[in-house]
Amino acid sequence: MTRISRHRVIAAAAFLAAAPALAGCGAGSDAITNQPYTPTEALTKQVNGINISQAFFLGPDSGATIAPGAATPLYLSVVNTNQAPDQLVGVGVDSALGTAKVSSPVTLPVQTRVSIGNPTPSILIEGLKKPLRGGESIQVQLQFANAGLVPLTIPVITRSREFTSLPQAPGVSAAPTPTPTPTASASASTDSMEDMGHSTEGTDG
Repeated sequence: MTRISRHRVIAAAAFLAAAPALAGCGAGSDAITNQPYTPTEALTKQVNGINISQAFFLGPDSGATIAPGAATPLYLSVVNTNQAPDQLVGVGVDSALGTAKVSSPVTLPVQTRVSIGNPTPSILIEGLKKPLRGGESIQVQLQFANAGLVPLTIPVITRSREFTSLPQAPGVSAAPTPTPTPTASASASTDSMEDMGHSTEGTDG
């Protein structure tokens, strides 16, 4: 065997030995990106190794209102892409809007998608100082134990479409009941009955 042939055999053997490890790395990435996922309501954002691909406050049903003094829950989908676990420990909002409350720190394992708020909301803005009807945006700062502060502008969405299965926000007023309007066929039927009555009176005379 020539020297060149020997080098080619060694290179081929090294590539075959590395192939399983490369395949394992690819599977680890796909384990995150290939998971079924609800269409996002906010722009994807990655800061300090924290990837947030969905964020929204749940508002009222269409046509209803979350009244001042009530609360709205926050929903997040988060992946911690750092080398060590982290925790979401706090949320800050403008005091002119209300007070943010985190019931308990949310643990974020490495390379694992965590859905915060589902099935039980754990982050709320309480004591709202203005009504919410859906369509507003709220600026928040998420506080992580290791990753630090992550600022976000988060939309308030109405409880409709795929979000109707989520529990209604506390203190939501009911949507106004639409006033029924008479249909054209009903009006025509009434006019016809009146004409028949006039015709009968003329015959009796």
